[in-house]
Amino acid sequence: MLCIHGNRANIWHTEYSAEKGGGSCLKGWYKALEDLVWLTQLGLNMLLPLVLCLGGCWWAVEHWNWPEWLFLPAVLLGLAAGAQNFWVFCKERMDRAKTDKNHRVGFNSHQ
Repeated sequence: MLCIHGNRANIWHTEYSAEKGGGSCLKGWYKALEDLVWLTQLGLNMLLPLVLCLGGCWWAVEHWNWPEWLFLPAVLLGLAAGAQNFWVFCKERMDRAKTDKNHRVGFNSHQ
């Protein structure tokens, strides 16, 4: 994210003054990095169960001579676990978004 203050472009340094926005560029960086972390975590939560199920099945087939048709249930189990992780992750994210809303008092609202 590129911050432009006056006639100079600034990538890493943000001036904290009231007349220039008071760190809005830094907030943009924070939000972008937070979204990147969420997407990375979501990808790992969906991919790792499938990889672990396939790896465990491959190891059992190689070391114990189990039949290769067991790869199909391993794939289905890994996909089901990834889908369940996706559901829990999205539900938690939506619940957090509901609680993180800005609860400002309006002009005519009194509490």
